[in-house]
Amino acid sequence: MKTLKTLFIALFVVAIAPVAQAQTADEIITAYFENTGGMDAWGELEGVKMIASANAQGMEIPVEIYQMKDGRQMVKINLQGQEITQFAFDGETMWTTNFMTGEAEKSDAETTANMKQTVGDFPNPFYNYADHGYSVELLGTETKEGTETYKIKLTQQPTMKDGKEEDNISYHYFDTENMVIIASESEANGQMMTNTMSDYQEIDGLYFPFDMGMAGQNITIKEIILNPEVSDTMFAFPEKK
Repeated sequence: MKTLKTLFIALFVVAIAPVAQAQTADEIITAYFENTGGMDAWGELEGVKMIASANAQGMEIPVEIYQMKDGRQMVKINLQGQEITQFAFDGETMWTTNFMTGEAEKSDAETTANMKQTVGDFPNPFYNYADHGYSVELLGTETKEGTETYKIKLTQQPTMKDGKEEDNISYHYFDTENMVIIASESEANGQMMTNTMSDYQEIDGLYFPFDMGMAGQNITIKEIILNPEVSDTMFAFPEKK
């Protein structure tokens, strides 16, 4: 009887070993990239342009989002026929548009320095995360947005706030069935902010979420263009003449 019991335990351990192994953070992240197009294909991507719309107080606002591999980023909106660069970063200078004056304003040195730390986070911070000094930790499973997910803690390089160094920690929820990210959480100004991602669709072999919720605001993607044509002036701060 003792021999049979020992054999049963051994067989049980062998049976669950592959499952346990598949639930490591690295395995989940690898599965995520493979299920959304493959590590090589993501690595060859040079940039993305998203044409979208945001719903704000019943108004539909056209939005263009640019994210480039070299760190350049920009968000443009069309507000009542007026095109406004809401945010831009050319790799060195980060700037926004003052909605009251309509003038472009450079971000403060601390905010810009924090942005520079994210230059390598393309297509997202999980890609080759260890090369950037980031770490990941699987915290178990959790139901999120009505879906069973793996909860992964991502620790990036510390950021600065009011001259003090702060931990840079976020939490990401991977659908256990499809291994795609459906939600992310991070702390901002003492509050936990949640972003949601759904309706993944394929664009030239890569899968992107076409429905996103950011800080309570819904953004619907209408078109995604891979490797868009861009110019340096698009992202550069418009110096006054």
